Amino acid sequence: MVVKQVIPERVSDFIRLYKDEKRKQVSYQTYTMSDYLIGLRTTLGGKVIADPESALPKFKQQLNILQACEKRFESSLFDIKQLLMADIFDDELGTSRELLKKGFIRAAGAIAGVVLEKHLSQVAAAHQVIVKKKDPGISDFNDALKEKDVIDIPKWRSIQHLGDLRNLCDHNKKREPKPEEVDDLISGVEKVIKTLF
Repeated sequence: MVVKQVIPERVSDFIRLYKDEKRKQVSYQTYTMSDYLIGLRTTLGGKVIADPESALPKFKQQLNILQACEKRFESSLFDIKQLLMADIFDDELGTSRELLKKGFIRAAGAIAGVVLEKHLSQVAAAHQVIVKKKDPGISDFNDALKEKDVIDIPKWRSIQHLGDLRNLCDHNKKREPKPEEVDDLISGVEKVIKTLF
């Protein structure tokens, strides 16, 4: 049963709405979905006390419980995905640090930049921020997040600086990136992925 797996604390409510074993008489309040399924109708002195229409509120409650299951399930999947991505990002940043230690400065910065770009993409998706560019980069995500007030100006400037360092590593500029710049890039990306969700 889905309810039992996803929100076990609501199982007894769901079952009671279907069939109430403890009721002493059938009334509008105690009418259940099982009564509806057999078409049960109770009267007192010719007046209808409970009939299939009495099941509608119970059905709505059961439907709400099932909809809550769906939301909880989606939330759980999102949490699992976030944890997996955090582990992957940590691994990639570890690789980036190793490359930096071994003197592969550009490669280390490029990997850190990719991690930053992927993380900003996730943050934008989580906040339903749409970036219209076909292949957005760090600055595109950064600008869109600032525009939607997901990040403030100091955070935007910090990410913009990290994007500039990444560009220095990815593109053959007039000068080589310095090891301390790439170290700053890696440290900055670590901070962003741990503080911006």
